[in-house]
Amino acid sequence: MQTLHKKWISAALSLTIAATGVFTTVPAASVAEAATSSKISITLDGYNLPFPVAPTMIKGTTMVPFRTISEALGITVSWNQSAKTITATSPAGQTSKKVILKMNDTTATVNGQNVTLAVAPQSISNNTMIPLSFFSQQFGADVKWNAAARTVEIVSPAEDLYTLGFYAISSYDERSFVPDFDSVAYGWSRITTDGEFSTTSTEYKWPQAAGTDTPDTIIQNTATQGTSPYLMVYSVDGHGELTKNLQDATLQNRTISAIVDTATSKGFKGIVLDFEGLGWSGDKAKARTEYNAFIQNMSARAHQAGLKLTLALHPLNSSYTGYDYKTLGTLADDLIIMAYDYADKKSPEPIAKVDDAIQLAVKQVDKSKLILGISLSSEDSSSVNTKIGLAKRYDLKGIALWRLGIIGQNAWTAMHKSVTFK
Repeated sequence: MQTLHKKWISAALSLTIAATGVFTTVPAASVAEAATSSKISITLDGYNLPFPVAPTMIKGTTMVPFRTISEALGITVSWNQSAKTITATSPAGQTSKKVILKMNDTTATVNGQNVTLAVAPQSISNNTMIPLSFFSQQFGADVKWNAAARTVEIVSPAEDLYTLGFYAISSYDERSFVPDFDSVAYGWSRITTDGEFSTTSTEYKWPQAAGTDTPDTIIQNTATQGTSPYLMVYSVDGHGELTKNLQDATLQNRTISAIVDTATSKGFKGIVLDFEGLGWSGDKAKARTEYNAFIQNMSARAHQAGLKLTLALHPLNSSYTGYDYKTLGTLADDLIIMAYDYADKKSPEPIAKVDDAIQLAVKQVDKSKLILGISLSSEDSSSVNTKIGLAKRYDLKGIALWRLGIIGQNAWTAMHKSVTFK
């Protein structure tokens, strides 16, 4: 799937939009009055959308800086200074739409067709005003006013994101979901407590056949259906097994060779490394340096074999600090931000924590390489699209779902309203 690329209007162009769908001429003095008496909030996909200027209600119209909403919805906007026009175009993957608004002109155009506005776009206190309902609905967003909560609720349209699903432990019952994903990572191997690569120990192991379904046929069918199968390798440093591997060059080379050989011989298209627990204690800088060296070696060997490399990493606001996102982002094809397990693993993850994890990551790694990890152990049909909404808001490459077997039909149906699966 194509990653969405968003271009923002220059910071000098600050636009403001009205939630009622029509323009309202408002004296500059009324703006200041409304700011102190009519505070409102705006949510996008169920989570607060912050603005540099507080949203206000003026004579029944909600006023907000446009640039923030266009950015969050992925709408490309350009400003023509000489013509005094604003041109907005839909993002890639959505129905083509081009809207042109002109300052002090009540005629807008939508895909070349004239549309009459009640009031022309105009500047108020150095802000250009345009209507939220008219504008956002042109691009598929659903806008509602919650009077009781004094909140404008915006639901973004379904977006074409890269999707990766984890298939591990007990995922067989939801194998019918596999064709909908771009990639599926099969958790059938791990690093054992003695630091060795294995496909036969504990829960992360090569499964037994189920009737005519064997691991080999599942991999083959995945590829045939147009979904890329990845070999997932799991480990946690609970017994120092990762540290041992990172510090033993002979063991490390043996591990990397075994992973690459297994992936290529079994028909996988890529590798997902889920190496957890680094940086909990000890020399954290040393852990980062050693893991970087391991991934540099792993990346070279994987790419030489024609395999993609994806890393699942603890978020930067977790207690595990042994991961150098900036360097790892240059070595791997993708990074999965495992923005979960902040609390009890059963309740929806605190959205502010997930938001913070993304913001920290995008400062280190190009967003086109970042995938938001979402655990369905914690999320449900009511909360999962809020997390997906953050991936869309920050224009990340996509989402990774842990895991098949625990998604459930209700959450699966809900996600299809937010994401255009393959």
